[in-house]
Order: sequence, then C-alpha cells, then structure tokens
Amino acid sequence: MADARPVVWVSQPLVDAAIAPLRAHVELITTAEVTAWTSAQLAERLATVDGAIVTLNERIGAAEVAGASRLRVIANVGVGYNNLDIDALSAAGIVASNTPDVLTETTADLGFALLMATARRITESERWLREGQWGQWSFQTMLGADIHGSTLGILGMGRIGQGIARRAAHGFNMRVLYHNRSPLPAGIERAVGAAYVDQATLLAQSDHLLLVLPYSAASHHIIDAAALARMKPTATLVNIARGGIVDELALADALANGRLAAAGLDVYEGEPHVRAELLALRNVVLTPHIGSATLATRAAMVAMAVDNLLAGLDCAGRTAAAMPSALNAGEASASRAAAAGKGKKR
Repeated sequence: MADARPVVWVSQPLVDAAIAPLRAHVELITTAEVTAWTSAQLAERLATVDGAIVTLNERIGAAEVAGASRLRVIANVGVGYNNLDIDALSAAGIVASNTPDVLTETTADLGFALLMATARRITESERWLREGQWGQWSFQTMLGADIHGSTLGILGMGRIGQGIARRAAHGFNMRVLYHNRSPLPAGIERAVGAAYVDQATLLAQSDHLLLVLPYSAASHHIIDAAALARMKPTATLVNIARGGIVDELALADALANGRLAAAGLDVYEGEPHVRAELLALRNVVLTPHIGSATLATRAAMVAMAVDNLLAGLDCAGRTAAAMPSALNAGEASASRAAAAGKGKKR
C-alpha cells in the first residue's frame, strides 16, 4: 500500500538527529550532499511535495512554486528569510517560517568575536607570524584599537543587536550607541546599556560599527561610500547581517586607502563568492557566514524548522495555529480559502 503520509523534502544536509523525528510522521526525502539547486531543479522538487525544509541557499519565489499545487509549508532554517519571496508564497497559499531566537546568543558571540579580531588585528598578526616576518618583539608591532571603554555603534537593534550591546556595555564597559527604525523601550535600553541616536551620529561617533539589520530594498548598500566617509578613519566595521547592506567595492577602497582602519565580514553580497578586492586586503577579517555555526545552535534551528513544518502540515498533534514562527500564516490561509471558493485545488 502506498504511503499516504505527507511528503517532505529537505534541501540540504542538516543535523540528522534533529531531522530524524520527521520520519515517524512524513515520507522524508533528504539531500545527501551540499547542492547548488537551480530554479528549475527547485521547481521540480517542490512540485511533488507537501512540505519542504530549506536553507538560505535556496531562493524560492513565484517561478519555483508555480507548479507546486500540493505544497503547504516551507520551513526556512535561519532567522533571515530574504531568500524567500513571501508575497509570492502567500499568493500561492504556502505558509513560510523561520527560526528566530534560538540563534541569538550564538550569533551575538560571533559578532563580538569578529569585533575583537578586527580591532586587535588577530588574523593579520597570525598571517604575518606564519609568514616568518616576526624577527623580534617590537613596541610598534601590530598596534590595534582598544575595545574596552570605546564607543560601539550598532545599526539594527533586534535580538542579536541587543545581545551584542549587553556584551559590550556590561562586559567591556563600552559606550553603546544604536540606530534602528524606532527606539527601543526605555527599559530595554537600560537593560542592554544602549542609547538611541540618528544614523549620522552613529556613523560619526562610533569607534566600532556593527551591522545587524535585516536586508531589504531600503537597506541595500546603506553603508556606501558616503556613509563610510562619515566614519572615523580609525574606526572598524563589522557585518554579520547580510552582504548586500554594504557596498563592498566602496568598503575595499576605504580600507585600501586608509579611510577606514579595518573590517570584519561574515556575509557577502555574492556569497559564496568573495570579491578579489577584499581578499587582497590584510586589514579585513573574513569568515564564511558562520554566525550561528555551533553544533547546539544548528541543531536547535533544525528542530524549530521541524516543529514549524509539522504544525504547518497538521502532523504529530500540532496545528498551523501553533506554528512557532510562521511569517505569513494569515495571508497564506486567505489565499487558500479564496482558491477553494473558486473551485481550485490548492
């Protein structure tokens, strides 16, 4: 007898132990190796499943779900979801979800690690040492910038930004400034030790600027040549948000010509491609998008995606109303209801 359970596709190798609970409730199709799926391949796989767990590598919009009449839920493994066209998924009656909260502290750790490595020239020093250039100790070797007592600017003050602010204010006695679409409640500002300023002030006063804002059309290249020119030439810039927030050519130019001291980057506009202009510089710390990359956090992210998926499919005693982190449940439900009213199968 054919398996009548929902069919679920997992787009990339994830954490086996966290995926395993799905097998009791769905027919599971996994992916054995890291794969760069084309749009046509995504469309082919989504056309025959009821649910999918995907990563930021998979860009899914109207074209990819045009033939996915069975598809009810896409669970994205990540807090960011700019790889998903939410409007297109809503119109198709497909619920999308993400995995917030569980990666907050781990990503804040990485942001602070990048800040420290950038300010203190850690990777530059190691490369210099490994190349055999350290002849003797020198008073002026690899002079960097202090972190303690300096001014940290945070652009974007959601959960991760607040986690970084706490580390900075309470752990390193930093003056913390932030800019956000709107100020935080006064109680939260006091708890994290941060003060709201406008963007121009943030750029001008920060000794270290850390980017944690979501990517959108409005934030595309928000750090461009003009923004970099407003920063101190002794300042450092750290980006753990999304690559498209920074004009990377303008950044490379500022770093190469002494208009900015150093940068730490975990995300890139064309990742996994990294611009040659950045690779050529010694005053930039580069990591391969590892903000949430610990075993415990990645397992928790996958577990949340599994919970989202099961709820979206009304499996294992879960219901869509109890989905942990749906992004568009109301819109998708309305689209399904409208399609059903017109006699269309959705």
